[in-house]
Parts: sequence; C-alpha cells; structure tokens
Amino acid sequence: MMISRRQAIASTLFGTGAVGLRALATGLPVSFLLNPRRALADIATPACGAKEKAQFIILNTSGAGDPINSSVPGTYDDPLIAHSLDPAMAPTPLTIQGQTYTAAAPWSTLPQAVLDRTCFWHLMTNTPVHPKEPDVLKLMGAIYAGEMLPSLLAKNLAPCLGTIQAQPITIGATSPAEGLSYGGAALPIIPALALKATLTNPAGPLTNLQPLRDQTLSQLYDLYRNSATPAGRAYIDSLVISQKQVRDINQDLLNTLASIKDNSAASQILAAVTLIQMNVTPVVAIHIPFGGDNHRDVGLATETAQTVSGVATIVALFQQLATAGLSDNVTFMSLNVFGRTLGPSNTDGRQHNANHQVSITIGKPFRGGVIGGVGPVQGDYGALAIDAATGKGAAGGDIHTVDTLPSFGRTILAAVGTDSGAVDASITGGKVVTAALA
Repeated sequence: MMISRRQAIASTLFGTGAVGLRALATGLPVSFLLNPRRALADIATPACGAKEKAQFIILNTSGAGDPINSSVPGTYDDPLIAHSLDPAMAPTPLTIQGQTYTAAAPWSTLPQAVLDRTCFWHLMTNTPVHPKEPDVLKLMGAIYAGEMLPSLLAKNLAPCLGTIQAQPITIGATSPAEGLSYGGAALPIIPALALKATLTNPAGPLTNLQPLRDQTLSQLYDLYRNSATPAGRAYIDSLVISQKQVRDINQDLLNTLASIKDNSAASQILAAVTLIQMNVTPVVAIHIPFGGDNHRDVGLATETAQTVSGVATIVALFQQLATAGLSDNVTFMSLNVFGRTLGPSNTDGRQHNANHQVSITIGKPFRGGVIGGVGPVQGDYGALAIDAATGKGAAGGDIHTVDTLPSFGRTILAAVGTDSGAVDASITGGKVVTAALA
C-alpha cells in the first residue's frame, strides 16, 4: 500500500503504531507503552544515572561556513582584525559571568541571564571545504565508528529524557551536506512547513489526542487493575495526565504550529520547541543564517544583516523556551564546517578559514565566557591552543589547536551528563574543557 508523505513523516515522528503519540496523549513513557509488564517490573531501576544533567539540544549548523567568527568576543583584541563598520555592528561591551568583553552590538542584546550561560568557543575544524560539513560533525574522524556529534549526543540523551526516538531530527538543512546521519544511516529532513502540514491538518494526529488518551488507558485498565503492584499503580498514577491537560497540550501545540508560515529560521525555532514539547527527540538541527558564503559581500552588508537577524532569532528562541518553562532543559549549540578569514583585507567579503571557526553553547550546564582565542596564522588568523582549566587561549595551552574540535565534543558530552568512560570510548583525542562547565 502506498503511503503519503504526511503518513511517512508522522511515522518518523511517532513510531510504528503511533506509540509516541500515545505517550504524548497519556504522559506514559514509550518504554512503558511498548512493554507495560516489563516496565512495571523495572520501575525501581533508574533509566539514566545522570538524568538531572540531561538536556535537549537545538543544534545550529551550516555548511556555508558563516562568518560568526568575525563578530564575537575574542576577536576585538587585535586591531588588525576586520569587522563590519556598519553602526549596527559597532564594538560593544558586554558582561558574561562578571567579566567584560567586546563584541558586535547584536550580541549585547542577549538577556543577561542568557549571556551568563553563553560560551563562545574559538576552534579549528581543519578544513576549508564545504562538502566536509558531515566530517566536521563527526569531529573530523575523532568519533569512533563514524558517528556524528549530534547523533552521539542523541544516543546518550534519549534514555535520560525518555524521548519517542533516539534519532535526531533535521528541520533546517539548506543542502544535503547539512543532513544528519545516525548509526551511519542518513536521516530524513523535515522542514517546518512539512511538520505543520502533517500535524495540523483536520485528520492530523494532534487533533485526536484526547480520544487517543482515553482509548490507550482503557486498553491498559486490566493490567492496571489485576497485575500492577501498589507501587506500580502509584507509578502509573503519577504519570497519567488528565483530559484537561491533554486538551491544553493539543491546543497549545496546534496554535504554535499554525503560526508557521514558511521554513525561515523563525519558523524552525517554533518547530524545534514544539518537537521538544512533544518529547520526540533529544536533538533538533536547524539553520540560522549568519552571513553565509560571503566571498563578495561588499561592505560586509550581508554579514551585518544576518548577524543582526541571527542573534534576534536566538533571543526569540530563549524567550519561547522561557514561556514554555524549558529554560533549564534546553541547550543551544552551533557547529559549522569552517569560519571565515579575519585579516585587514576582508572588508568586502571573506574567504574560507580552515584554522578558525566559532561555536556557541548556551544552556544551564555551561559557565558563560570565552573559550580559546585567535592569533596570526598563515597570513591570517586562526584558533589558539586552549588551557583546559582556565579556558584561555594561549600558545602553550594543554589542548593543541588540532584537538580543539574533539575537545569541544568531549565537553558537550560531559556537560549533559555522559559518563567519562563513555566519552573516552566515543571520542579519541582532546580533553574536557572544565572551565566551560557550570
């Protein structure tokens, strides 16, 4: 039988038999719905030893190599580094964890509570080639078995968060190179508009949450009455949500999705927050433009416009997370294929820079600040070695420049509660930057 694209997307999001949708409608974990008797037998066994540290991840990634690295703290100490001269990008002081830095004006618009959880990472990806984006997400071979960092995060976070699926979801890829893989298999891309069309149409899965709740609980009633111990019944009662809660979930999600009008960055963050509220996946990948492949960007006009709009999108994301009560549960992170050249000749466009890329992490597990720095490299500028204990960039840092990328991956995994032995078994090279951890 042929299935429609909507059916395929719904199956991807909610699993065979819509088990994920039943989890959303009842509040009961997917693991319970798949095997209730076993779940009741194992209720005393914790699913994840570091559940208190687990985070949902919203990953911003670009195969274009956006010039984020030209406007952030750490690039204003050397007067020869070229910045946009537009007043909207004026060098502006900002404070992170009591330390004053200089950055382009848009970054100062992040609320102070967000800034204090923001780390700007000066890293080296060691490639100037656009199609190497998947390799950078694999930390340039530092992850065993060719897994990608977002997929490795998802594998470790899914048991802690109890998500419907472990596989990440990509909603913002602008090229095949930005698509994710999981266990070596390519994952589908679900644009924001496709998500809306699937979930909000009159016959869509969200429109029937309340009857699905009642049907599912009715099917479980005999088990609840005859097989569950008092502890088991208390466990079920603590998780099952009321009809009113289901109705509120239904309306809130439908209202949010109905406001999606396109596949823009703003729509992507609406979709990402909705997927997190539905507990579908630990990791959602988006694409917020920050200047793109700006070789011929006269006066750095595109870089300016997209930095202003890009930071505004991040501000909006954290406003939405706060409204949803998710400020402490979601980490934003970015990782691009490479950064752009920074020298004084870069006033009407920038070239590929294999030696410097800036990643950003914003979330409860992170102590805000600047990790690493920049210095002259091969006629332009590149990332410095990093002192793991202080986070400072220095020629004598104990994390060599080539190891800054795997160190970034190790630190992210450690921040969200991954056991150190599991980190060692997953990533070769680098070390955890303890200065970045809250």
